Amino acid sequence: MNSPSDKTDEQVWDRVAQQSEKTDRNGDLARYITPGGLRTMRDELSHLMRVERPSVVEIVSWAAGNGDRSENGDYIYGKKRLREIDRRIRFLTKRVETAIEVDPAQQVRRDRVFFGATVTYADVDDRETTVTIVGADEAISEKREITLLAPVARALLGRVVGDEITLHTPRGTDLIEIIAITYPSPL
Repeated sequence: MNSPSDKTDEQVWDRVAQQSEKTDRNGDLARYITPGGLRTMRDELSHLMRVERPSVVEIVSWAAGNGDRSENGDYIYGKKRLREIDRRIRFLTKRVETAIEVDPAQQVRRDRVFFGATVTYADVDDRETTVTIVGADEAISEKREITLLAPVARALLGRVVGDEITLHTPRGTDLIEIIAITYPSPL
């Protein structure tokens, strides 16, 4: 797995800013993830492989021993569930192996918006919105997290407090101003 420790912090954060200009969803930009996000993916992968899959395999084995498989609901559902689990395991394994872990707490240039920043911005009606920019596989909208690939995140990247940004949305064009930028505290 690649790690930002291979380069200086400044080089890593500059690369994040440069990558934000690209529109390639399959490039490095989609591989950035916070340590918490990577831990969550690893935990899910471990749970699927150590708990859920063995449990379903046991049910399928038991159901297969009951005779006619064509009308055996436990067998049919179990095989379907096993395919779903295997698909998710393959996806998570690939994502974990190719992930680029970036710890926002280690950001040295805290005056600009980069990956992991929590940004508060206001629109022309003075409605404030606070979002945290996280990896593509970890954004949870209920927590006001947005993916690094989102148009809002791309517009914010590299900006400073006070910058006014024209944001193109499906509703039209919005003008927003950055009010605050924060990062997690280093441990």
